[in-house]
Amino acid sequence: MSPVTARIAPLTPPYPPEIQAQFDRIMRGAPPLLLFRVMAGHTRAWDKFRAGGLLDPGPLSLRQREIVIDRTCALNKCEYEWGVHVAVFAGPAKLTEEEVRATVQGDAASSCWSPAEQTLIAAVDALHHSATFDDAEFAALSAHYDEAQILEIMLLCGFYRTVSYLANGLRLPLEETAARFPAPL
Repeated sequence: MSPVTARIAPLTPPYPPEIQAQFDRIMRGAPPLLLFRVMAGHTRAWDKFRAGGLLDPGPLSLRQREIVIDRTCALNKCEYEWGVHVAVFAGPAKLTEEEVRATVQGDAASSCWSPAEQTLIAAVDALHHSATFDDAEFAALSAHYDEAQILEIMLLCGFYRTVSYLANGLRLPLEETAARFPAPL
């Protein structure tokens, strides 16, 4: 069986100095992800991708941010990005194994989530399924999160849906160090 390759060839080292500096800043010394190497080969796409990346901390806690990202990627069946985030951020975000599993196989009613986190999962699900909130969903979200946080939630969902489209559409092979979707129970 031949190894899986991306549909668009990634850059290979040595990288141009400007690209290497960008990789170093984003990856903090780790080798660049395949997704970044593919995108960096196309200046306009790479610049737009980095501009919308939401890589800064923002108004959500790391835990809240990762719940949104992991759930969005799971709903989009994007094991590539879900796995990268779980491998790098689940520990620092203090996500338990049960919570990580619930981002893929659970829902807003999963007992592992706090009430505020259940509302967060419900919001991600609503955006994924209908691209909006009804009045009750928005009111529930507003009971736990302020306006800046709600905007961040929507931006993260949209950006990581785009990332999911890229990773899935390019058929990126999974990163060696990334987590894998949990096996069904």
